Amino acid sequence: MNASRLVKMAKKGDKEALLQLIMAEKDAYYRLALTYMKNEHDAMDAMEEMILILYEKIEHLKKAEAFYSWSKTILVNLCKSMLIKQKKVILLESMPDGQHSYQFPYISSEQRLDIQQMLGHLNENQRETIQLKYLHDLDYETIAEITDVSIGTAKSRIFEGLKKLRELFGGDSNE
Repeated sequence: MNASRLVKMAKKGDKEALLQLIMAEKDAYYRLALTYMKNEHDAMDAMEEMILILYEKIEHLKKAEAFYSWSKTILVNLCKSMLIKQKKVILLESMPDGQHSYQFPYISSEQRLDIQQMLGHLNENQRETIQLKYLHDLDYETIAEITDVSIGTAKSRIFEGLKKLRELFGGDSNE
């Protein structure tokens, strides 16, 4: 069954339809929460909170096709709120090496260290947008919604961050 139909059913109170929508993207939700929360327990807590909010607020969703970007935005906002409440800001580069392997199993330990080092040279906004784009494969519109900026600003942060990385690490440059 397609996502739009499931969203319509969920908006009418069908819990099973909402569960199907969530389960279809559970790994993506988990990886996204883990990026912010930095540990499995907190990531799962954020996902549980997201599910409750989705259940309570789904009738407010205007466009069925926007369900996944809407739900991911809710998840990111929950993660940020939880981090503020915990007064705990953990940068990606301070994350223990072992926690990266589940999050991105296709990246070797050496590559993870290289990525951590490179991202450490960017400002927080650039780092966040580049992670959302290239590690979570999100589109610009979703990134803009999650980070609460315009699409142009999201693109600019990615462009400027990549430009800075090319300058620092000797990538091809057209300048």
